[in-house]
Amino acid sequence: MDHVDHILVVDDDREIRELLSAYLKKNGLRVTVAADGRQMRSLLDANPVDLIVLDLMMPGDDGLVLCRELRAGKHKATPVLMLTARSDEMDRIVGLEMGADDYLAKPFAARELLARIKAVLRRARMLPPNLQITEAGQLLAFGKWRLDTTQRHLLNGDGVAVALSGAEYRLLRVFLDHPQRVLSRDQLLNLTQGREAELFDRSIDLLVSRLRQRLDDDAREPVYIKTVRSEGYVFAMRVEISEPYS
Repeated sequence: MDHVDHILVVDDDREIRELLSAYLKKNGLRVTVAADGRQMRSLLDANPVDLIVLDLMMPGDDGLVLCRELRAGKHKATPVLMLTARSDEMDRIVGLEMGADDYLAKPFAARELLARIKAVLRRARMLPPNLQITEAGQLLAFGKWRLDTTQRHLLNGDGVAVALSGAEYRLLRVFLDHPQRVLSRDQLLNLTQGREAELFDRSIDLLVSRLRQRLDDDAREPVYIKTVRSEGYVFAMRVEISEPYS
């Protein structure tokens, strides 16, 4: 039997939950709804889901708190699409910083949400077609770090794993597959998220900032990811294929 994607919609507005549930089911998706963080946690413990549509503004634990909790727990690899208020760009920025894979501003058309869901699911399951997948069991080594492309773990010099969100992993893979090459923000956005940049879109800058933190890369004098003024970013470190696991 073909897999049917399971979407969890978390929103305190009952009308929105019902409308989205009906529309997504009509378009071939399996849908579960939750009104708050407590219900979300209970449902996630009971059934795995493929993607979470998470409203930012909710009473109690809001979307930012819940997204941060998801990224720190056993559901850290589950894609999150954040619903935000159109009037507040900062909410969208913070949502991406917390680990959301994409965002959609309210009000929105249901078909736009469906398109975003499908795009995020595609990105979560495959790397961009122009990237070469490293052979299973091998590591990409750079500086004091290694990237396990099988487990999707970043390993430090002591072999301790540093967790990466899906978006962070995709961005690092793009850099590692294109070392010493300047990549524009538009190119990075297209390669990692499969969409064109919107006006004042800062999502790539935020992802770079998060990835630098993971790599202990000083933004003032970066060693790994350097900013090229008016052009974009370049991964400055040499990348090698390390020995496979024994």
